[in-house]
Amino acid sequence: MPQVELADRLEHVKAMDRPIRALTKFLREKLPAGPVRDVLHGVFFGHPIHPVLAQASLGMLASASVVDAVDGDPRAARALLAAGIGSALPTAAAGWTDWSMLHREQQRVGFVHAAANVTALALYSGSLVLRLRGHERYGRALSYAGFTVAGLGAYLGGHMAYRQAAGPNHAESVAHLVPLGWHDLCRLRDLPDGRPVSRSLGYIDLFVLREGEEVWVLADRCSHLAGPLHQGKVTEEQGELCVVCPWHGSTFNVEDGSVVHGPATARQPAFESRVRADGLVQVRPIT
Repeated sequence: MPQVELADRLEHVKAMDRPIRALTKFLREKLPAGPVRDVLHGVFFGHPIHPVLAQASLGMLASASVVDAVDGDPRAARALLAAGIGSALPTAAAGWTDWSMLHREQQRVGFVHAAANVTALALYSGSLVLRLRGHERYGRALSYAGFTVAGLGAYLGGHMAYRQAAGPNHAESVAHLVPLGWHDLCRLRDLPDGRPVSRSLGYIDLFVLREGEEVWVLADRCSHLAGPLHQGKVTEEQGELCVVCPWHGSTFNVEDGSVVHGPATARQPAFESRVRADGLVQVRPIT
């Protein structure tokens, strides 16, 4: 299918890399890890908030075209356009925040996705201005054009989400792959004290952190984009022991895997641990 081939090719267009690098640096500097970034990522929501905002914004803008198509009340079309345009700002803020924490191939597609959306927004804004000046016919034409371009942007957004896995929980499958009950992991003496390591439970990689006689265990692949947590930094957040993903800075509580800071929004699968009298560490999933 040509549209799929085109989207796949965008992933490898290196000509976009210079502006992408500059914009990524700017966004990360202006939005450091903290409450504002967490809100824009949707940490409080439990999954990225940008798709929800985008559906609301695009839904209102597209509805204006439907009103036009059935010769509905022009005031209704203008109200929908104004509401959709007004909601575009928080939608874009959340989208750019998520985009700044993606891999380069995802960012290339996202860059074109954003360009299409900006173009669509400009067309819809022009449509509203023309309508307010009494040029209803030309306003409708711009609105239809905006709908077409927005459709392209929506397709690329779907490509990022469903083909490139930008946004889904990359650790979700762990909960289904590990049977319930206790499982032998390793000997306590084989774990370094105070430094996280990776250990395998069958074909599942686990993040393991030992401090004295205590052992904390999480799925090793970060729920954001599958970064190796055992290579991350161990830190404290509000008195809680946490690990920071080395790829994009997602921060998780090592005790229960809850998200402390994004870009991750889904908690990290966590395991209960115990040390037998013979020094064998055993784990079981926390359900």
